Amino acid sequence: MREVPRRVDPGMTQDSSQDALLGLLSEGHVGVLVTLRRDGRPQLSNVSHAYDPDERIIRISVTDDRAKTRNLRRDPRASYHVTSGDRWAYTVAEGTAELSPVAADPHDDTVEELIRLYRDVLGEHPDWDDYRAAMVRDRRLVVRLHVERAYGIPKS
Repeated sequence: MREVPRRVDPGMTQDSSQDALLGLLSEGHVGVLVTLRRDGRPQLSNVSHAYDPDERIIRISVTDDRAKTRNLRRDPRASYHVTSGDRWAYTVAEGTAELSPVAADPHDDTVEELIRLYRDVLGEHPDWDDYRAAMVRDRRLVVRLHVERAYGIPKS
C-alpha cells in the first residue's frame, strides 16, 4: 500500500469550529459522497462511513464498477456531506480520496480493512466467512477520504 501524504489545512488543526464540524462525522454513519463526473458536474451517492478523527480519514466501502469509483480514479477530489439528526447542523468535508486495491482474496489486506469498516459501522457480522467471500465476489474496495477542509454549521 503506497503512502499518501496528509493534506490537512494547517488552520483546521487549530480551529475549534473545525473540530466541532468534524465531530459530526463521528455521530453517525450515513452521508452523501460527492465525486466529479468527467464533464465536471457532481455525482452524489448515499453511503455509509466510518470516520477516524485521529487520522482525519473517512472510510467508505464501494464496488469497483460504480460511477463514484470510476470518478475517483480519474479525479480523486471529493466532498462528503453529513447532517445532524434534526438536520439543522451539517458538515461538508473536502479532501483527496485514496482507493485501496479491489478485494481479490478473502484474506487479503483489502478484505481485512473492509471487515474493520463493517465493525465500525454495524458491529459483528453473523458469518464472517460469507462476508469475506462476498467482498471478493462483489469486487469491493475502500475509499479513504483524507479530510483537508471542512465547512458547514456546527451543532449549537
